[in-house]
Amino acid sequence: MPPKVLAYIDGASRGNPGPAAAGFVLKDATGVQLQAKALYLGEATNNAAEYTGLIKALEAASQLEAAHITIFSDSELLVKQMVGQYRVKSEHIRPFFQQAISLLDGFEDYQIQHIPREQNKEADALANAALKRPAP
Repeated sequence: MPPKVLAYIDGASRGNPGPAAAGFVLKDATGVQLQAKALYLGEATNNAAEYTGLIKALEAASQLEAAHITIFSDSELLVKQMVGQYRVKSEHIRPFFQQAISLLDGFEDYQIQHIPREQNKEADALANAALKRPAP
């Protein structure tokens, strides 16, 4: 049971909407990888893919019984929406946002931080790999 988990998330879409995928990497506080996953999503928007990466990472961290989570994303829009700086105007994205907020309520505390794409290479690579090799 890791008390603190670091989650690196990403989503990708070829077209908007178009073939989409998400990826996440969970690490413990010392940087040891706990889990990594690539998910092919089918047709979706880039924002839906980004939120799916977040939701799947939160579900996985919850399964690990993490108490604290810090989420890193290179999606400025997702981060600003999740921290309340931007409103979620899209009716299509609102259910993803609400599900993410609900999942975050299961943690003792959380942080969400925007990072440059260069610092999110692992999650980005997973999302792009899933786009190249969709599930049958």
